[in-house]
Parts: sequence; structure tokens; C-alpha cells
Amino acid sequence: MSRNHSLGATVLLSLGLLVGGGYLLDQSVSAQEQSAMAGDYAETGAKACLKCHDEPPVNHILKRPHGQRGDSRTPFAAQDCETCHGPSVEHREAPKDMPPGQERPEVAVQFGRYSDTPVIEQNEVCLGCHQSGLRINWEGSPHDFADVPCASCHNVHALQDPVQQKGGMRGLVGVEKSQQDVCFGCHAEIRAQTQRFSHHPIREGKINCTDCHNPHGSFGPAQLKKATVNEVCYTCHTEKRGPFLWEHPPVVEDCRNCHNPHGATQPRMLKVRTPWLCQTCHLAAFHPSSLYDGNDVPPLGFDDHVVAKGCLNCHAQIHGSNHPSGARFRR
Repeated sequence: MSRNHSLGATVLLSLGLLVGGGYLLDQSVSAQEQSAMAGDYAETGAKACLKCHDEPPVNHILKRPHGQRGDSRTPFAAQDCETCHGPSVEHREAPKDMPPGQERPEVAVQFGRYSDTPVIEQNEVCLGCHQSGLRINWEGSPHDFADVPCASCHNVHALQDPVQQKGGMRGLVGVEKSQQDVCFGCHAEIRAQTQRFSHHPIREGKINCTDCHNPHGSFGPAQLKKATVNEVCYTCHTEKRGPFLWEHPPVVEDCRNCHNPHGATQPRMLKVRTPWLCQTCHLAAFHPSSLYDGNDVPPLGFDDHVVAKGCLNCHAQIHGSNHPSGARFRR
């Protein structure tokens, strides 16, 4: 066989495989998926959907940013509901009241944690628009790796997206859940810590999870909004930032060396009470707070600074000192 004949046979064989593969693909793809690939959108837009979905919270999207046709960035400026849910002929043309024993075909793209649509496909719809700003680090973030769908936290149909509501707004019109409720739905151990008597006012609604964390990913540890734990803490506790003439190394290193930021059983959210917290680094032997002789025994000369061996009774400037004689953080 000549070289030309051999090349022709190869081309014909390749075309045959492509055509055959396309035929097999056609047989395995449902009419719903074919309509999605063909872009078979409803001519009447959202009206076709609202014939059935005319109840809250679905129709609340018309009052939300996603439902504004006047804004060219929104889904309703394109194909309405099907911009996100995909063209869904079978679902759209099914009768409102299905015959007994039959279920209505689902839309092409379903959203939510328990949806049949793969999480990556759900999130691709959202990321088609929402990729900038706080979401630039989503790819590879802990929530991305955990296959958390955007709709697991967000509800674009609700009158108020719960994850965007502060805890103190719960109970107001349209606010049934707050951001804390959404986050604590998975992070139960953090919820437990916020119930301790010494805690940041998270459960009171004065602080939100997103005041410290970026759930869409970040360069910092634990999805913090800043590069380090201390930078996040200094956002509110600026007096602890320094720089100080005399610095306390564990303070400079990480606030969590001494504190539990979500809540603790000790005052000031300390991990353990003094002196045991201090003694994780400092030896207690030969410290001048010891009672060396009878002259220091009450009622003669008892020094109240040694009560309960509270290190902070003397070392009050434990975060750092600018005093020339503040090497031991006593002033």
C-alpha cells in the first residue's frame, strides 16, 4: 500500500471513530443535557419558572441583586434563572402536577450540599462572576479542598443571605439565620469554645467570623484575613502592637501562645491561669515571690503581691514595655 493510501485509511478510521463516538455519546446523554449543550433556553425567561416557583423564598430573588435586569452583571440580565441553573427543557415542560409515581425532572444544575450536581460544577457557575476581591484565593483553599459548595453557605434566593448577616440582626425581618449559625453548622468545636465564660462577643453578634477569617481562602493560617495571627489581633488591639523597647518573645511570636481567641475558661481568654501559664516557659524556683522567712508571714509583713502567685500582680506590662526600667515588664 502506498504512503498516500495508508494516510487516507488512517484519516477515514479516525473520522469513523469520531462519528461513532459521537453517536454513542448522543445515546448516553439525556435530552436535558443535550438541551444544555445546545443552549435551549426558555424564550419567556423567568416567567416560565415563576409559573410553578411563585412562592418564597424562591421568588425573593427578584428583590435581590441577582434578580435585577437593569444591571448587566446579573444573571437576570442574561438568561434569567437558566443563567445559573442551565437550560432545562424536561424540567420546564413537565406538568406542574406530575402523575402519581412520577418525579419531575431536575434542572440541569442543582445547588446545595446534597445536590446531585457535582460541587465543582456548582461552584464553576458562581465563580464565573465572583472571582475577584476576597475570592481570589478560593482555588486550593481549605473549603475548596473539602468540596464545600458555595450554596452550602450562601442562599441567593433568600430575602437576606444568612452568611452575610451579623448575629445581632437575627430576628429582624427576613433574617432567620446569621453568619454564626452558618459557620457553626460545620465548626461545632468552635461553637463550643464561644460558650465559655471568657470569649470574644461572637455569640452576642458584636463580632463576626469574617471579621477575622476569609472563608474563601487567604495567604494566612486558618484562613485568616491577614498574613499572621498577630496582625489580625492588632486590628482591634492596637495598643498591643508596639514596637516596644522591651518585647516579650512569645507575644511577638503568636498571641495564641497564651490566648484561645474563640473562648476559654480563664479570664482574658488565657489558656490556663497564672502562674502555670508563665511557667510553661519560666522556672518557678528561686523567684522572689517566695516566702523566705517568718517576717513575711501574716499578719506581720505579708506582701499582697504574692497572693495566689499572680505573676501579673507585678509584671503588669506583659505584652511589652517602653519604660527604661521595664526589662521585666513591671512598669
